Amino acid sequence: MYKSISLLPDSSLLKPEFTFGVATASFQIEGARDKRLDCIWDTFCEKPGAIADQSHGDVACDHVARWQQDVEMIADLAVDAYRLSISWPRVMQQDGSVNEQGMAFYVQLLTALKARNIKTYVTLYHWDLPQYLEDNGGWLNRETAYKFKDYAELVTQHLGHLVDSFATLNEPFCSAYLGYEVGVHAPGIKSQQAGRQAAHHLLLAHGLAMQVLRKNCPSTEAGIVLNFSPTYPLTEDDKKAAELADQYHNQWYIKAILEGAYPSLLDDLADEVKPIIIAGDMAIIRQAVDFIGVNYYTRIHYKNTADGWFEEASLTDVRVTDMGWEVYPQGLTELLVSLHQQYDLPKMYITENGAAMADTLENGEVNDIERVDYYHTHLNAVCDAIRQGVNIQGYFAWSLMDNFEWAYGYEKRFGLVYIDYQSQQRILKESAKQYRALLKQR
Repeated sequence: MYKSISLLPDSSLLKPEFTFGVATASFQIEGARDKRLDCIWDTFCEKPGAIADQSHGDVACDHVARWQQDVEMIADLAVDAYRLSISWPRVMQQDGSVNEQGMAFYVQLLTALKARNIKTYVTLYHWDLPQYLEDNGGWLNRETAYKFKDYAELVTQHLGHLVDSFATLNEPFCSAYLGYEVGVHAPGIKSQQAGRQAAHHLLLAHGLAMQVLRKNCPSTEAGIVLNFSPTYPLTEDDKKAAELADQYHNQWYIKAILEGAYPSLLDDLADEVKPIIIAGDMAIIRQAVDFIGVNYYTRIHYKNTADGWFEEASLTDVRVTDMGWEVYPQGLTELLVSLHQQYDLPKMYITENGAAMADTLENGEVNDIERVDYYHTHLNAVCDAIRQGVNIQGYFAWSLMDNFEWAYGYEKRFGLVYIDYQSQQRILKESAKQYRALLKQR
């Protein structure tokens, strides 16, 4: 177990041009629900049994009220950059006009970060779809992709000059598969066809927003953030299951974006499951991107099913995080190298990587040594991938602070900073101190 985060002296990550940051998402930290429109997560939180601890995002980390303190905290960590997301229902009214108060919040926040020389990596969509759009079909409605284009237009007009890097979507896999196919995330729909259709419309939205970003912010880099859980066969006989799962969960998104096509698995799906794809859609989706953000937490093993499909298989006797996810740092190296071999990649950022641990606050301190070890091993896994030729230019720890962990509510803590939800006190964990120490010695 590593008790500090260290890199070899010749590590590419220590070069001045490599970007280190921390990341958050709007719904998970902001609170101030009364100052914005409802989103699909507000509604989902009201469903009995949807959230593990029956909580919601009404207050969360109270970031809208405490943003100045939080900016100081980010600056204190010695990071180069902060990755955040804009809340669509906070900045835009139902009639398409700007919510002045909501937009002013982001102007102040981004301006304060700029004043401290902290680069801003802004995600346009981190899952908080306005509820009025869901009432009209949400991501199953093709029109939502065009509404997203309008939203991108509004944000770039007001905030474009303050942003260093734009990502269109965060993890469209989660929005589509978890939200519309298996229903464990908002809006809670369970339908394979819905999952495939939502995925297509999300990618269409990405392509349309990329066009807006190129037009309105031609000198600002723009891309997308995708999550990957590399797939491994449980036994030698399960290779087909791992391959199918990889196409369905991982390659579905990156292949469409970089090559304008879905994996061959699409042809094998039943006709009633296939998404409706209109002529010209794949060309819109395949906009040139300046970067791909990679979110990595763990790998997943798969086994064949009797009907020739795949299902997850869990390993016993492996180290896991508080989410039950295997700690497997070399999976990050293997993922990055495989993507590098498979595609003509733009530059890459590790936009999320981190671990939920069962943190305890004792005498005002959180000694999260397992998380320190996680960061040490995964940062070195990034170094290994760079040595093998992958162009990785930044790393963002997930997350800056403990927050609303979606269907798990406040039961799971991913933060470098501990949040006491009763007092809203922010307490730097040992991992935050170690991360800061690494960054300060560059």
